[in-house]
Amino acid sequence: MSHASRLDHFGPLTRDVARFGAEWRWEDIPETVRHEARRSLLNYFAVALAGATDPTLDIAARVFAPFSAGGQADIIGRGKRTDILHAASLNAMAANVFDFDDTHPATIIHPTAPVAPVVFALAQCRSITGAQLLHAFILGAEIECRMGKALTLGHYTRGWHITSTCGVFGAAIAAARLLGLDPCRTGWALASAGNQTGGLVETLGTMAKSIAVGNAARNGLLSALLAREGYTGPDQPLEGPRGVLQVLSDSPDPAQLNGELGQRWELGGNTYKPYPCGVVLNPVIEAVLALRGDPALGAVDLARVARVDLHGHPLLRQRTDRPGARTGRESQVSAQHAVAACLLHGRAGLAEFSDAAVADPRAHVLDTRLHFHDDPHYAIDAVEVRIALDDGRIFAHRVAAARGSASNPLADTDLERKLRELCAYGNTGCDPQAIIDGVWALERTADAGSLMAHAAGRPRGPEA
Repeated sequence: MSHASRLDHFGPLTRDVARFGAEWRWEDIPETVRHEARRSLLNYFAVALAGATDPTLDIAARVFAPFSAGGQADIIGRGKRTDILHAASLNAMAANVFDFDDTHPATIIHPTAPVAPVVFALAQCRSITGAQLLHAFILGAEIECRMGKALTLGHYTRGWHITSTCGVFGAAIAAARLLGLDPCRTGWALASAGNQTGGLVETLGTMAKSIAVGNAARNGLLSALLAREGYTGPDQPLEGPRGVLQVLSDSPDPAQLNGELGQRWELGGNTYKPYPCGVVLNPVIEAVLALRGDPALGAVDLARVARVDLHGHPLLRQRTDRPGARTGRESQVSAQHAVAACLLHGRAGLAEFSDAAVADPRAHVLDTRLHFHDDPHYAIDAVEVRIALDDGRIFAHRVAAARGSASNPLADTDLERKLRELCAYGNTGCDPQAIIDGVWALERTADAGSLMAHAAGRPRGPEA
């Protein structure tokens, strides 16, 4: 049976997605989407270079090292090379470890972390142009985001870590495209990807979260490599009665996956964080920093804060009501810590969400004094913060659309500044300007893998 006739046996949803991944032309991708892809990759290098030297990566790289199958691809910021599967996994972990990566607003997926490491790993062991890399990245990230919309927000609310569960499909589509797979084999890659999806919200704030993000990249790449060799799968991995959508969602919306495919681009609305924390905390931080600018509040001892009230979307409480944060990782998803850190320091960078910041006893003064007020009418990037002092004075500030949101996006220059700052934070020895120039010129680059030389960094640790 030919691959063409075998494709006819696929379910219509799987067939549409496979054909999109295998056949959608570069010429038919709008320039606005191409530009957003370059912005996404700029942000990817920024956050990965900051996370590359985190203890989470130290441990993972040390454990992976004895199982490395070669040195085809760089581990970002660590001055070492490993096989493409391990490189994809470790670089995905680095990009997401601080929760400082990009966000697709409709799903809260971080699209780039599971997909970019795959296309760059393949670019280091195959002849791939910058345009081909961008093309594959865009197609993969688009399917990843659409998968999230098809699973609906109930998927995330139920406890699935949506970046991990959907990222594997984006990684599979991107890898399949760069490997030149036809629609049938791309469908098989989707099938194997669906069988390897996973990740739990319960792991947020811990090192364990990074395993699933790394696996999303690795397993998506592995699925495409297997499909290239003829590794088959079911005909309806996405829409079947026991397929991904039915198993992982109580109320799936399949039309979100293939409706207006190639006409409406989810990646075009990607957003980027100004602060290293869960995206729902961005408006909280912005509001508190604005309030702290008032001399009457900025000079006040935290012990005099009697109460803090947060009025926002229910997801704010569900994801960030975490008093007593014990580690920097936990503090990234703790509203109690975020408010205290902003009031204490007047800023919200990586240092304010570190283990050292959490160890400061003053950071826990508000653990029992902060109260959430759910209001589904609030957008996820909106909030009202009210701070009451022990003398009865009240300070209030409302953010309608946080900086970095879709309606108040970071500029290209903001992303360049972010890369410079995070590159310095990671202390990897990389030249941020070379990476910035390389990303903006990627579409004109004959060897896409050459960009990784600027992000390789100095050797770190005995691993790999």
